[in-house]
Amino acid sequence: MSLLSRPRRKACAFALAAAGLVAAALPAHAQGELTLYTTREPGLIQPLIAAFSAQTQIKVNTVFVKDGLLERVKAEGARSPADVLMTVDVGNLLDLVEGGVTQPVKSAALESAIPANLRGADGQWFSLSMRARVLYADKNLKLANFRYEDLADPKYKGKVCIRAGQHPYNTALVAALIAHDGEAQAEQWLRGVKNNLARKATGGDRDVARDILGGICDVGLANSYYVGQMKGSKEGSDARKWGDAIKVVRPTFAKGGGTHVNISGASVAKSAPNRDNAVKLLEFLVSEPAQQLYAQANYEYPVRKGVSLDPIIGQTIGELKVDPLPLVEIAKYRKQASALVDKVGFDR
Repeated sequence: MSLLSRPRRKACAFALAAAGLVAAALPAHAQGELTLYTTREPGLIQPLIAAFSAQTQIKVNTVFVKDGLLERVKAEGARSPADVLMTVDVGNLLDLVEGGVTQPVKSAALESAIPANLRGADGQWFSLSMRARVLYADKNLKLANFRYEDLADPKYKGKVCIRAGQHPYNTALVAALIAHDGEAQAEQWLRGVKNNLARKATGGDRDVARDILGGICDVGLANSYYVGQMKGSKEGSDARKWGDAIKVVRPTFAKGGGTHVNISGASVAKSAPNRDNAVKLLEFLVSEPAQQLYAQANYEYPVRKGVSLDPIIGQTIGELKVDPLPLVEIAKYRKQASALVDKVGFDR
């Protein structure tokens, strides 16, 4: 798609640079291969895989699994060739763990690079990059100290745009609200936001920026990396116009004080035939050069501290104060969150 062509070209350029930088991050002369099952679009992770293989000489066989990753690995059983399972959204990652297709990993490199709230306490799963659920707002709107709970304030009646409540990006946020404020307040929030909608909850995150430009709404929730995609698009393109029409605010929870994030992450498969190489890949993906590549190629937030952001993200959104609540604590409410979305008829 034209919107992603520029980031993909950018990613390939960074891959070439990263391949020369990773020498200090991993021991040289590793050999062999591994198989990666991933639900992430291959173009987004290929630069990282290329850099890893260039340094280690480990061949990575990448298998893109759009849907049914858990079911596929279960069906393959002990004969599965999968070594690493990579997905987006902590709920999807925990489904793999709960489905019994992962194994624990003990790694000082992983534990030192990834904050405790962004990995499994038993080493079954690890975050690799973050995306924040932020507020897109008309650039002329005056906002300060915005909280997620504020989106239900009646003063925003007819001014809110958002994608479907049942989308994993939003059910994860509702789950976080349940964890912070309780189910009753989360339901009240959903009803308040529904009453404030300028249009039906539908479309994608970039449509929030499009509709702010079009005067349909003033504010909406969307993921942070889309800001980089839009503002990094060709000048004069629709996507660039959408990005230039908004400012971005980092909301916090009233009680928690941090911004909600979701992740891309990975686990080592339970029957991994190349376990050692699988661990090497995970350790590489949280190394400083790889985390820089996540930031600059995909506009994502690194999980490793001290890694600089992409300039667009740094200037438009800035450094995050991440909600300190463990992701596993949030994810356990995701089924309740989905039920609440249906209960209030949010998407109708």
